[in-house]
Amino acid sequence: MSKLVFLDTNVLGMVTNPKNSNPICQECKEWLDELPLKGYQIILPEIADYEVRRELLRAGKTSGIKRLDQLKKAITYLPITTSVMLLAANFWAEVRKAGKPTADPKSLDGDVILAAQAKIEELKGHQVIIATTNVKHLSLFVDAREWQSIN
Repeated sequence: MSKLVFLDTNVLGMVTNPKNSNPICQECKEWLDELPLKGYQIILPEIADYEVRRELLRAGKTSGIKRLDQLKKAITYLPITTSVMLLAANFWAEVRKAGKPTADPKSLDGDVILAAQAKIEELKGHQVIIATTNVKHLSLFVDAREWQSIN
């Protein structure tokens, strides 16, 4: 059974931030570098890549895009599939019916897409953790932890 760590948008943004002057970003980069040494496989979900990339493109941050592309080549990139989107739609409907929405009703809601990607890998028998700064929403569906607590 593989131990998979999925990066959410906020964590991915920190590790692709080219400014080494931000201590939290530097700490996050060092944490990410150590994960494989601890037996974790790092997963870059397509939805997180999309959310970070679109902002980097909008802001014209070419060095951030370059870092994102380098990371994408260095770790496992997990594309969105039809199965992911079907499960995400179920997650979205379930939390709305339960009165626990994870985003505005008109938003795409990347959290449920990310959670669906992680859940499908979990159903395949992998141990899955989403590294995040938003445990509340993601933990409704899968194991989600503050990135600093994953070691």
